[in-house]
Amino acid sequence: MNLSAPFIRRPVATVLLTIGLALAGIAAFFVLPVSPLPQVDYPTISVSANLSGASPETMASSVATPLERRLGVIPGVTEMTSQSNTGSARVTLQFDLNRNIDGAAREVQAAINAARSDLPATLRSNPSYRKQNPSDAPVIILALTSETKTPGQIYDAVSNIVAQRLSQVTGVGDVEIGGGSLPAVRVSANPFLLNKYGISLEDVRAAVQSANANRPKGQVEGAGRRFQVYTSPGGRKAADYAGLVVAWRGDAPVRLKDVADVTDSVADTRTLGLFNGKPAIIILVTRQPGANIIQTVDSVRATLPELRAQLPGDINVAVASDSTNSIRASLHEIEVTLLISIVLVVLVVSAFLRSARATFIPAAATIVSLLGTFGVMYLLGFSLNNLSLMAITVATGFVVDDAIVVLENTARHIEKGMDRFQAALLGAREVGFTVLSISISLVAVFIPLLFMGGQVGRLFREFAVTLSAAVMISLVISLTTTPMMCAYLLRPPKEGKKEGRVARAFEAGFNRVHRAYEYSLDWALAAKPVVLLILVVVIAMTAWLYVAVPKGFFPQQDSGQIQAGLRADQSVSFHVMQAKLRQVVDIIRKDPAVDTVVGFTGGARAGGGFMFVNLKPLGDGVGDRKEKGSAVINRLRPQLQRVTGISVFLNPVQDVRMGGRQSNSTYQYTLTSDSSDALKAWAPKLAEAMKARSDVMTDVDSDQSENGVETFVTIDRDSASRMGVTPRAVDNALYDAFGQRQVATIYEDINQYAVILEWDRRFSRGPEALNDVYVPTNPSGAATTSTSGAAVNPALRDASTGAALNTALTPMTPLTAISSVAQAATPTSINHQNGELATTISFNLADGVSLSDAQAAIKQAEADIALPTNVRGSFQGSARSAQDQNKQQPFLVAAAIVAIYIVLGILYESYVHPLTVLSTLPAAGVGAMLALLVFKMEFSVIALIGVFLLLGIVKKNAILIIDFALEAQRSRGLTALEAVREASLLRFRPILMTTLAAALGALPLAIGFGEGAELRRPLGITIIGGLIASQLLTLITTPVVYVYLDRLRGKARDERYLAHMPSAPEPV
Repeated sequence: MNLSAPFIRRPVATVLLTIGLALAGIAAFFVLPVSPLPQVDYPTISVSANLSGASPETMASSVATPLERRLGVIPGVTEMTSQSNTGSARVTLQFDLNRNIDGAAREVQAAINAARSDLPATLRSNPSYRKQNPSDAPVIILALTSETKTPGQIYDAVSNIVAQRLSQVTGVGDVEIGGGSLPAVRVSANPFLLNKYGISLEDVRAAVQSANANRPKGQVEGAGRRFQVYTSPGGRKAADYAGLVVAWRGDAPVRLKDVADVTDSVADTRTLGLFNGKPAIIILVTRQPGANIIQTVDSVRATLPELRAQLPGDINVAVASDSTNSIRASLHEIEVTLLISIVLVVLVVSAFLRSARATFIPAAATIVSLLGTFGVMYLLGFSLNNLSLMAITVATGFVVDDAIVVLENTARHIEKGMDRFQAALLGAREVGFTVLSISISLVAVFIPLLFMGGQVGRLFREFAVTLSAAVMISLVISLTTTPMMCAYLLRPPKEGKKEGRVARAFEAGFNRVHRAYEYSLDWALAAKPVVLLILVVVIAMTAWLYVAVPKGFFPQQDSGQIQAGLRADQSVSFHVMQAKLRQVVDIIRKDPAVDTVVGFTGGARAGGGFMFVNLKPLGDGVGDRKEKGSAVINRLRPQLQRVTGISVFLNPVQDVRMGGRQSNSTYQYTLTSDSSDALKAWAPKLAEAMKARSDVMTDVDSDQSENGVETFVTIDRDSASRMGVTPRAVDNALYDAFGQRQVATIYEDINQYAVILEWDRRFSRGPEALNDVYVPTNPSGAATTSTSGAAVNPALRDASTGAALNTALTPMTPLTAISSVAQAATPTSINHQNGELATTISFNLADGVSLSDAQAAIKQAEADIALPTNVRGSFQGSARSAQDQNKQQPFLVAAAIVAIYIVLGILYESYVHPLTVLSTLPAAGVGAMLALLVFKMEFSVIALIGVFLLLGIVKKNAILIIDFALEAQRSRGLTALEAVREASLLRFRPILMTTLAAALGALPLAIGFGEGAELRRPLGITIIGGLIASQLLTLITTPVVYVYLDRLRGKARDERYLAHMPSAPEPV
C-alpha cells in the first residue's frame, strides 16, 4: 500500500492543503504570547504578619510558630519556611506542582483564621497572604523622584494613586513600595521635661488618643427632620496637636509642645530608597503565578501615561528596570538564529543536489513543517520562548531529513531513466517505512521527558512537544507534499549537459570521500573483531566521560540585570547603613556598563540592603556595553571591597528560578536542627570552611544573624510589686519611648495616617538612655496607666475612652530601681524550615567551577569540621533541583533508549534489528562529552536535552542502512555482509546530507551570538560534537554489528526462508 499515491495523483488538493497549513502557522505566529521560558510556577503562598516593635524572637515564638502549626497540616505542602524579623514575620508555603493555587489559598485563609486565637492580642490586623513566589525578581521597577516634594509626600501619592491602579493591572501579583513611608505626625517626647511636670508617656498617649476620638455620635430628630450629630474632627497636622493639653498643673495647662517636639514627618524614619543616587520611592512590580511577563509589563507601561496625569506635576516617574528588555533581545536573537539555520540547511541541500528545482522541494517542506508547528503551539497554549524557539531551530535539521530521503531516492530512480511520476510513486513507497521509522523513533526519545517530574520536567515538556510536533508534521509532509513535488518538479538530467566548475569540483570531492569510505568499510568488514573491540571501548569511554564531565544545572545567563545584597554588622545603625548604601551606589553607577541603580535599606532590612542594577544593552552600537554581565561583576567586586564595614554580593538575574529562600548569592545550602545552640555553633564553622575554598565558591554568606546587640531588662518583680509597678506598665513605658508606637490614627478622605510617639532621638542614642526611663506607679498595687493596653475594638481603633486629663502629678519610679539592665547578643532574624530552626548558607561559583564541584566541596567541608548528626544539611533552590536532576539523568537516558528499542522492535517486528540501531548511540555520547570538555562547559540540563536529540538523530544512519540491507536480503537473497556493504555505500550520500544538515542547523546555536547565547550554546555544541563522532564511527561499526546480529537472528529464526514464502494478499 502506497500512502503517497493519492497525494501524487491529486496535486491541486495537496498544494492547497499545504498552503492552508502554512497560513495557519503564519497566523498563529503573530498571536502567540512571548515569554523567556515556558510558563512554570511553583504554587507558592506567602503569609505575613506585622507587630510593630516586637523582637525577632517574639515574632518567631508568638507569631511564626503558631502559624506554622496550622499551615503545616495543609495537604500538598512540600516545603514550609519562615523568617522572623523585628516587627514582622513571613511564612512561605511551597506546594506540589499539581496543586491548584486557588484551592490552596482557600485552605491557607482557613488556617490563618484558625490560628488567630493563638496569636498575640496586640496584633493590629490579621495575617495576610498573597500568591507569589518570593524568589521571583520584579518584572518592572518604577522610581518616583521630585525636586520639591519629600519622600513622604511622594509615598503618599504613590499609595493613594499608583499602587492601587497597578494592582488592578492584569497579570500583576504584587506591588511593593519601598524607600519611604506614609506621612505621619511624630511626637518626640523630652523625658526630662516629662519628669519635671510629673507626666508619664502613658499620659501623653492617652491625651493624644482622647483628642483624636472617633466614636459615632448618633442622630437627633424633630419637626419632621433628622439631624446627624458631628463634632470637630481630630488633628490632621502637627500644628493641630502641638497645642494639645496633656495635663493641668495647678491652673496652668501643660501642652504637648511643652514636653515634646511635634513635627510633620513620616511613619518610619529608618528607611531609604535611592535611584541613581537620588532619594526616591521605588515600586517593585511582580507578576502573578502563571501570568505572561511580556504582557504584564506591556500592560503596566500602558498605564503609566494615565498615572503621570494623576500625579502632581513635580513628581517624576521613571522606569528604573524592565526585565523584558533582555527577554525581547534574546528572542530576537534566536529568531535570527532560526533564519540562519534554515539558510544553512538549504545551502547543504543545494550543494548536494545541484539543482534549483530539487533544492526547492526540501526547502519548501522545511518551511511548511516549521510554520505548521507554530499552529500546533497555538492550539496547545504554548508561547514563543527560548526553549520552544530552540526546539524549532534544532528541528530545522530534522524536518529536512525526511524530505531529503524521499527526494534522493526518487531522484536516483529518475537518473536511471524512470518516468518522474512512476519514480515518485516507487521512491516514496520504498522509503516510506524508513521515514516512518526515523520519525517515530525520534519522537520516542522524548517520551521520558513528557513524564519527567518537577519544574525542570515542566519546562522541557514544551520543548519536547514542540519538537515532536515539528517532526510529525514533517513526516506527513514528506509522505504527501514532497513526493507530489518530486513528481512534477524533478527533471531527468540532460544528456551532454556539462555541469559548472563548482559543481564538478564538489562532485569530485564527494567521490573521493565516497571512495575513502568504501576502503574503510571493506577494512572494517574484514576486521570485524577489531571494530567490535572499538565499539566496546567507545561504550566504556561514554560511561567514563559521563562521570568525569562537570555537572551543572542551567547555564548562567546574561540577562542585563544584576541583583546586589548588602550586609553590614547586624547592630549597625540606620545612619551608618544609609551612608554605606550611598557609597556602594555611587561606585556602581560610575561603571560605564551600568544604566540605572536602585537601592534600599532600612525597614526589615536592618543591617543590610538590596540593589537592582540595570545594565546597558549588549551590543556594538554607541552607548551599548561590550562586556558580558559576569565581566561587569568581576570589575565591580574589587572596587566594592574597598568600602569598609560592609559586604556586597553581586548576582546576575536569571530567568530560571527554582524557589528557595531569598539570599545574597545564587545557590543555597540549608542547615536545620532542633537545637538553637548547635545551629549557632556549627553554621559559622561550615560557612568559614566554605569561604576557605575560594577556588570553588565565592560570595559565601549566611543568613544566621546572632550578632545583634540586645539590651535586656530584667524586672525585679518583688521590688516592682512593692512599688505598685506591673510588667505591663514597664512594657508600655519602653514601647512608648523606643518603639515608634502608633498612638492614634488620622482619618482623611482617601487614606489614613499615623500619630507616632517616641522619645526624642537626642535622648535615646544608646543603652544608657534606659537610666532615664520612669515608670508610673500605684502605691495601692495597681498600675496607674491611663489606658489599659488591652486590644482595642478595631471599629474604634485608637479612639479615646473619654477619660479626663490628669490634673495631679503621676507618681513614677526610675526603671533602674526595679530592674537591672544588661547587654547581650541577640538574633536580628530567626528562620525556620519545615518547623525546625534553619540557617541558610548561600554561595556563588568561582569562574570555571561547576555546581557539582561546589556540592562535593561542601560535603567535604562538612566532613572536615565533623558536623554532628543533630545538624542536618541539604541543598535548596536551584542547587537542590540540580542535585535531583543529576540523579535522574541516567534513568532518563535509559528510559529513552528503552523507548527507542520498543518502538523499533514494533516497527521491524524483530528483537535483533533495534540493537543494531542502538549500537550507534555510544559514539554520539562520546562526541557530546568530549565537545563539552573541549569548550569547558558543564553537563547542564540543556546539554542533557542535546544528548536526547542525539539519540534521535544518530540512529537515523543505522535505520537508512538496515532498511536497504534487509530489502536486499529478502528480495535478492544476498548475504548479510553483501547486503550491508551495498546498503552502506548506496545510502552514503543521504546519510552525509542529513548529518550535515542537522549539524549546520545547530551551528548558529553553537556559535552563540547576541543575548541569551549562554542558554543556546551547550545545546549546539553537544549536537555538533555528537554528530561528528557518530558520523566517523557509526558508518564503520553499524555494518559490523549488523553482520554479527544477523548470525544471532539466523539461529533464532530463518527469516530468509520466510521471505521466500508467498506473501499475504493485500486487502481490497
